[in-house]
Amino acid sequence: RSLCDWSSDVCSSDLLVFSYFVGTFPSALLVAKRGGIDVTAEGSGNPGTSNVVRLLGWRYGAVVMILDIGKGALAVGTAAIVSGDRVTQLGYLCGYAAVIGHTFPITRRFVGGKGVAAGGGSMFVLYPLMSLVLCSSWFVIRKVTGKSSVASLVITVCVPLYIVFFRDNRWELLDALGLVVLIIIRHTANIKRLWSHEENAA
Repeated sequence: RSLCDWSSDVCSSDLLVFSYFVGTFPSALLVAKRGGIDVTAEGSGNPGTSNVVRLLGWRYGAVVMILDIGKGALAVGTAAIVSGDRVTQLGYLCGYAAVIGHTFPITRRFVGGKGVAAGGGSMFVLYPLMSLVLCSSWFVIRKVTGKSSVASLVITVCVPLYIVFFRDNRWELLDALGLVVLIIIRHTANIKRLWSHEENAA
């Protein structure tokens, strides 16, 4: 039995607010500061895994990635516990909230990361097997192309394809597409640089 009726406005609102602020946790800033770097003032200025890797290497970048994945997983996992089910619209909404908190944190004047890792953490709870495959694919694609942005965009687009072929559920597809569009919009600058062959490696 669920801890509360997930359709309850009060319960849903509390979970969404919780998920948003989980998403605002400044993983990259704290880890980079530990390495003596202000990640928002150097490299691309983006407080995310790729910029931390570029500035401090994979040891620091891996910590940022794990923490950011944890933000999405915590948000959706909490929704799953409350609702009593793993794949629900409440879970998706909490995933959205965590990604939005990560990309537009009110605590840092709405300047955040790209949302891939937080979105990936959400997917790990919703679709564990798919996420394991895509996470492994991310490292392979990045190794082959030398660009994290390419790997991130490829695995992001693969999420709705997985739902089409293996879930066949309209609301899941629509919700997943919304998350994909948000992440692609956050990568607009990367896409422009890729098109003009100016995208940085890492």
